[in-house]
Amino acid sequence: MAGHSKFKNIMHRKGAQDKKRSGMFSKLSREITVAAKMGLPDPDMNPRLRMAVNAAKAQSMPKDNIQRAIDKASKGDTENYEEIRYEGFGPGGVSLIIEALSDNRNRTATNVRTAVSKNGGNLGASGSVSHGFDRMGLINYPASAGSADHVFEAALEAGAEDVASSEDGHEIWTSNEALHEVVKALTPVLGEPEGAKLAWRPTTMVTVGLEDATQLFKLIDTLDDDDDVQTVWGNYEVPDEVMDKLG
Repeated sequence: MAGHSKFKNIMHRKGAQDKKRSGMFSKLSREITVAAKMGLPDPDMNPRLRMAVNAAKAQSMPKDNIQRAIDKASKGDTENYEEIRYEGFGPGGVSLIIEALSDNRNRTATNVRTAVSKNGGNLGASGSVSHGFDRMGLINYPASAGSADHVFEAALEAGAEDVASSEDGHEIWTSNEALHEVVKALTPVLGEPEGAKLAWRPTTMVTVGLEDATQLFKLIDTLDDDDDVQTVWGNYEVPDEVMDKLG
């Protein structure tokens, strides 16, 4: 149902900072290359590539960079990136799912484990926290796409399962399988989304106080600065009064 978003994950918390992050284009390029290598190098024929290209455009990535990343997939000397998922716990008992694209599993594992352990967390075995999340499709639109009611009605008509709107924008949740079809149905009505990808939606939230939130955000920032880490998902909720103190 429409309403204030409760899913405060890294994608939204760092939205403004992302534009200044030096490694952002590198991560976007890597996703484009992997998507192009897994399917056809044509965004119109490859849904994952289309989503990756749209995400890059939303962050003002130059067309030349996007095309270079697509072309790289067809070259035999390109790195073989592997999709890796890490699961664990952060400060305050928060569950974290860390998604990476890596050409060196050992390096990535060492970096992720070090970042987590040095910032009040610990990694668990595969499946240790993912049971507390639903694997779903997530489509993001800016607030300028329309009112909460307009977006909600459009999403419902397109086959979405849930919508959360706030002053920061709109989150449209779909089933795992319906993501690309919902995007296709929404685009003529709301325009191209800022982002669309498979996501991890927590089934229960953990409210964190100032001390835990401070350390948790430090942990997420450290992970986000790692070139191999693509996305960090968590089931944390930070009260507004704590966010105000964090600035």
